Amino acid sequence: MTNKITEELSQPLLIDGAMSTALEQLGADTDNQLWTASVLAKQPELVKKVHQQYLAAGARLLITDTYQANVQAFVANGYSERQAHQLIKRAVRLAREVRDEFEAETGIYNYVAGALGPYGAFLADGSEYTGDYHLSTQEYKEFHRPRLTDILQVGVDVIAIETQPRLDEVLAELELAAELAPNVPCYVSFSLRDHATLADGTPLTVAVKAVDRFSNVFAIGTNCIPLERVAPAVELIHQVTNKPVIAYPNSSAVYNPQSKTWIYPHGHRSLASYLPQWLSAGLTIVGGCCTTTPQDIRLLHDRLTGHYEGVATHD
Repeated sequence: MTNKITEELSQPLLIDGAMSTALEQLGADTDNQLWTASVLAKQPELVKKVHQQYLAAGARLLITDTYQANVQAFVANGYSERQAHQLIKRAVRLAREVRDEFEAETGIYNYVAGALGPYGAFLADGSEYTGDYHLSTQEYKEFHRPRLTDILQVGVDVIAIETQPRLDEVLAELELAAELAPNVPCYVSFSLRDHATLADGTPLTVAVKAVDRFSNVFAIGTNCIPLERVAPAVELIHQVTNKPVIAYPNSSAVYNPQSKTWIYPHGHRSLASYLPQWLSAGLTIVGGCCTTTPQDIRLLHDRLTGHYEGVATHD
């Protein structure tokens, strides 16, 4: 499958960083079951501001604030189904508005990825990092269908099937995406237990082979993993697919699902300092996940363009 974004992947493509951390830096309260999705209703201007910050930092792909924005979660937290659908569509419109405004100012066309977080994100108990749940294929499809339908009605360049701990759920999502939007490219990004294993215990190479056969998948990788796991994971993925590899790690923080906070056992590490080894391993699409900020993306951009603390990108 080819489209405008896949044609650009002869060079590394920079995506954005965390929505949650950037929102919190702007004063938003995300400490609730809806997480960043709650800000769509209360302070949507902050979501737009975060997207603007990431494009200003050099990101070329914005991920919509729909990771935890699903109809079931909104309804469980007091919103009507109608309001839920409106908020999901709002998330996509905000990203598109920022992208279009940036293009009008600069002439640069950037991309919007519609995010599908896993069922574990809806549970809001940290199970997107464990895969400790199970639904049937049909149940997975019916869970994801309302949100994906809303995302597609507004329109995105890419479907982001991200932070996925279970292979069976990903296969259901890909079947659903092929049914609803066969011409919209998808990337799949797994949540890993270690560099070689999905959170649900599936070997990474097995999972990659399984999704590689889908023609609507243009990139495969991992996100929200520690920085030091990226290079070995990328190398493994490259062993079993010729498709571009995507990775957007956290800053090696550890998530505590009880307190819903991130702990930094090694301090806040620089993504940019790891970039040379990631590129050597074969990474094509790179960005940041939880605990990363527009500044992290700016440093990645500077490294990619040879302006990182005066050090060339090939060192």
